[in-house]
Amino acid sequence: MKRKILSILLAGAMATTLLAGCGSGNNNAASDDKGTESNDTDDSKADDANTEGSDETEGSDEAEGGDTSDAADQTLKVAALESGYGADMWTKIAEAFEASHPGVKVELTVDKKLEDVISGNMRAGDYPDVVHLATGREAGLTETLTKEKGLLPLTDVLDMKVPGEDVTVKEKVIPGFLDTLGTNPYPGDDNTYYAPMFYSPCGLFYNAGLLKEKGWDVPTTWDEMWALGDKAKAEGIALFTYPTTGYFDAFTYALLASSGGSDFYNKCMSYEDGIWESPEATKVFELIGKLAEYTESTTVANANDEGFTKNQQLILDNKAIFCPNGTWLVGEMAEAPRADGFEWGFMAVPAVNAGEKGSSFTFFEQMWIPAQAANQDMAKEFVAYMYSDEAAKIFAESNAIQPIVGISDTLEGDNKLFYSIYDNGATAVMGGFAATNPVEGVSMKDTLFETVNSIVSGDKTVAEWQAAVEEVSDQLRGAME
Repeated sequence: MKRKILSILLAGAMATTLLAGCGSGNNNAASDDKGTESNDTDDSKADDANTEGSDETEGSDEAEGGDTSDAADQTLKVAALESGYGADMWTKIAEAFEASHPGVKVELTVDKKLEDVISGNMRAGDYPDVVHLATGREAGLTETLTKEKGLLPLTDVLDMKVPGEDVTVKEKVIPGFLDTLGTNPYPGDDNTYYAPMFYSPCGLFYNAGLLKEKGWDVPTTWDEMWALGDKAKAEGIALFTYPTTGYFDAFTYALLASSGGSDFYNKCMSYEDGIWESPEATKVFELIGKLAEYTESTTVANANDEGFTKNQQLILDNKAIFCPNGTWLVGEMAEAPRADGFEWGFMAVPAVNAGEKGSSFTFFEQMWIPAQAANQDMAKEFVAYMYSDEAAKIFAESNAIQPIVGISDTLEGDNKLFYSIYDNGATAVMGGFAATNPVEGVSMKDTLFETVNSIVSGDKTVAEWQAAVEEVSDQLRGAME
């Protein structure tokens, strides 16, 4: 399973929510740490820090994007997490940036425990100019700087030309990845502080070969899903399975956004009074309740850290059709046996309301500039360079995929299938629960996601589940930071 600590998108300025679904275990494209739920962690600390300097680049060559003729003898300090993508890509990025910006020397720091390496220097006033380190990590460094107002606004970077290209950063980024709570962490502040980096869409995986063999169409609505489930049941095949209940985070988020739209979704994420009792939320609870009736019978018994691969194996063995997961699934099951003619299929979660598009929740990583960075203009130039075709190609060689328009056209094989999901019309969904102060014995993760096992087993009713989620929401609303 995948640890999503690098790509969890949080709805509040200090969110360290554990979005355990779409994986909650190991992953070669994430770090070795694991995020914790916002109301279960105390990693972050609050103070005030200087945020001035964001306006100094207006009118500068770098703010226009690309003219670095006066960049001689600049040293740019770049700190990046060494995740499962490896360190080599950052070395190549540094070399390519230096080549395109004569006179600039990139001083690169890459480490699996980046916080340990740079925190001491930062406390002494020696800050990196650019940091690639996402929210949701155990150390909570990004959250700490965010809460201390220690990040430089990146809004003007969006209007910069991508170095070497005649297009702005905003025009390069896939629609939906900006102006989200995962990039604009301060409610009421329209400024962007986190630049979206490597992303991983989630959806439903299946054996496309099985559907071809049986002559079954890929369902695009839930009515079509239920019809397919009935056909499959007649042949001893379940419609659905899941690795663990943790995978219901991305799945549920996609359903919520589909059911009520982005405003409704954000109200759910911020615990608005009565939101979980609304008709839109009721549709989602009832839909998952019905899906439980189509879930493969051994799923609950294996929905744990020890048995989750047995559930994933069900779709490879044609014992179940659909399984919610993320793009790491293919690598995770690369050596597993599979039915003859097996072929990976991937689709968005069907729309809750008829006539609308399917949805896919995505996790992405983040890059930011400390407010006390010494070389802010060149740091912004470096951030803008992250969205260049040149940089994207270097990253893609390590399977780190940037959220830029048309990226799927440059990919091959399974990656092309997975990363074209938004190009093919799926609605992108991002953002998780708002951060709260700890409330003893209260966990939205456990109540909303872990309860699914009890729904599938029949130990709890959908109505009991929905009421419990509303009760937890009430308790967390007053504890929001």
